[in-house]
Amino acid sequence: MSRTRFCVPPALVALVPLVLAACTTGKTAFYHQEEFSDTSAFSRSFPGSEKAVCEAARRALLGQGYVISKSTDNTMDGNKSFQPASDKHMEIAFHVVCASNGNGKSATMFVSATQDGYGIKKSNSSASLGVSVLGSVSMPFAASDDSMVRVSSETIRSADFYDRFFGAAERYLLVDVDDDSGSQKKPDSK
Repeated sequence: MSRTRFCVPPALVALVPLVLAACTTGKTAFYHQEEFSDTSAFSRSFPGSEKAVCEAARRALLGQGYVISKSTDNTMDGNKSFQPASDKHMEIAFHVVCASNGNGKSATMFVSATQDGYGIKKSNSSASLGVSVLGSVSMPFAASDDSMVRVSSETIRSADFYDRFFGAAERYLLVDVDDDSGSQKKPDSK
């Protein structure tokens, strides 16, 4: 029986571990998560002008204790701080853009919220005091400075979170939508 020998070039053998290592490094390319297929979690259409829709969003944020840092007729930014523990700080920041749907009767509200986490960073510093009259005498002084540094930042992707926000905005929109006769729609009294 004859045997056939198969030779693999040494360069190819050396490449195999490199290729396997590259596949298992664990680095995630986050842009692969962006499918751009479903935007319903981040947007909702409402009856009314873009100005009225953005005003409803502003009132929904103010009603929940958010501080509005920037506001125009069709954009706004707001944030709210939380302190879940004495050494932790969290902040949720909203960015809202309202765009007309082109029919003059409705507008779409686009919302993105981020959650930033902060932690205490301790940094020790020391200084020396030299007295030249006595010679080379140094006395160390130690100090500790605590500062809050951002340790995490993430766009909130929860559809339920945005549904609650859009529901609150819709309640405020019902108060402010005017029809052509000049009357206002009021929410039902409870």
